[in-house]
Amino acid sequence: QNNPGPKLPAFDISWVPNYLALKKDFTKKYYDVLIKLAKDAGSITVATDYDIEGEVIGLNVVRFITGQKDAGRMKFSTLTEKELNDAYETKMNSLNWGQAIAGETRHYLDWFYGINLSRALMNAIKLTGRFKIMSIGRVQGPALNLIVKKEKEILAFEPQQYWQVFVTLTKPVIELKYIKDIFNKKELDKFKDIIKKTAKATTEKTQQIIPPNPPFNLTALQTEAYAFHGITPSATLRAAQSLYLAGLISYPRTSSQKLPASIGYDAILKKLAGKYNAEHLLKRNYPIEGKKTDPAHPSIYPTGNFQNLDGDEAKIYNLIARRFISLFCEDAIIDNKTIKADVDGLMFSAKGGSVKNKGWMEIYPTKIIEKTLPDVNGEVKIGKSRTEEKQTQPPHRYSPASIISELEKRNLGTKATRAAILETLYDRGYVKEKSIEATPLGISLISTLEKHSPIIIDENLTRSFEKEMDAILTSKKDLEKKEESIKEKAKQTITEITKQFEKEGEKIGEELVKAQEEERNNQREQNKLMLCPVCNKGSLAITYSKKNRKFFIACNAYPECKTTFSLPPYGAMRKTE
Repeated sequence: QNNPGPKLPAFDISWVPNYLALKKDFTKKYYDVLIKLAKDAGSITVATDYDIEGEVIGLNVVRFITGQKDAGRMKFSTLTEKELNDAYETKMNSLNWGQAIAGETRHYLDWFYGINLSRALMNAIKLTGRFKIMSIGRVQGPALNLIVKKEKEILAFEPQQYWQVFVTLTKPVIELKYIKDIFNKKELDKFKDIIKKTAKATTEKTQQIIPPNPPFNLTALQTEAYAFHGITPSATLRAAQSLYLAGLISYPRTSSQKLPASIGYDAILKKLAGKYNAEHLLKRNYPIEGKKTDPAHPSIYPTGNFQNLDGDEAKIYNLIARRFISLFCEDAIIDNKTIKADVDGLMFSAKGGSVKNKGWMEIYPTKIIEKTLPDVNGEVKIGKSRTEEKQTQPPHRYSPASIISELEKRNLGTKATRAAILETLYDRGYVKEKSIEATPLGISLISTLEKHSPIIIDENLTRSFEKEMDAILTSKKDLEKKEESIKEKAKQTITEITKQFEKEGEKIGEELVKAQEEERNNQREQNKLMLCPVCNKGSLAITYSKKNRKFFIACNAYPECKTTFSLPPYGAMRKTE
């Protein structure tokens, strides 16, 4: 019998210095410096990022390195000299214990789920005599399930034929569209004698007032960066973090859409308005705000400091600065016009619009398609008609930005972890492409879990844990009791899951191995280019050499045929359609 792997479940964990857990880690010198400084320190103040991850880091330094039970705590949202000095002068006398225990609880849950469930999957594969690194977690499972559900909808989609009918007026010459799509071809008969008929036309005018979008939180920034520049959520977070560390923007991992006056936005605006030539646009004394809040930080805003930037950092900074300025600009005003024409009870329409006042759209990139239409009222003649045959389209796949937004909407993961979760799904081969497509392995994994352990992909379970951790975050008492309660519930759930895997491990392993083989075969087929011109038996295919870490073209009849061709040394290679 094949080795089933480590015994599960495993809950025996403890905090240790990073350099002991990872022998090649570079952190020992920092650890030694902190030990030395702590010996001579008269008092301890924690100045890590003011969020749950930063609070846990600070807590561990305080209890494991300084040997103290508590410390002072600075709260800040930018790394400007003034704000850091102010934060030190007004520091709290104690750590934010709600934040610290909520963060520690999250660490335990992520470890319990990640290690035990990932090992359970790999143990199942080992029972078949194979090996593959796989992972699943309390957020990774529900996130992949969302993508797979979408993929199944697309695969099951059956397009329907339909028709759109258009007529053109003789005077003025304008094309209007029938207000309904036609799904029964016989219904087209009612339009065959429409030419030269008289229609009764009316023109409706409305004014659309569009206020500025609310300030950026992390999800909105990631969404806009992808929409305008194609920058992935993880790359956006990296660029924003770099800008934050340079003192150019505020803390990026925030859910807030609020901008309190305490940030001093008048001084920031004065600096930015000159740089962006936007003085004439500033009409509001106070910024537009959204509904979302964050107890730790305001929304993302520029500090007013400048540096020469390039690449993603320049694009992300530009978006943040322009969004900030736009909050103080006038509403945009669009004049909309709709022409309706009634032909014997058949209603046609055309819509157009023009920008009356660009307002905030003058500073923030916004696409408005303008279409000028004349006023048309009274009786008009139909000059000609036409039909277009179309097919209904399957649902759109998620993009990296839209899946991040969907996870936020469903309260799955945190603002700081969602992009990393998506990257893991790519790294494990569960999804591919920018328009996110679930691979056979990803689909099989979800199908297997649905059959054998559906609780792993149950987003309600994860959401309930998030709510309990949020309760710790805002709580003032019984923090350790609440932490232990959450951990015990998680242990019970994981124990049940691992028992199920013990019973059905071989079946689970076989299903996953089958999916792996299907994925490999698909990849081989996709990489085939043409019949080998040398041996006329094998096919030339894009191949990857693990030894040289390079792509090249080779005949798949190797070793009988050793024909090869080189490819550029950098970047991934794949066949295009």
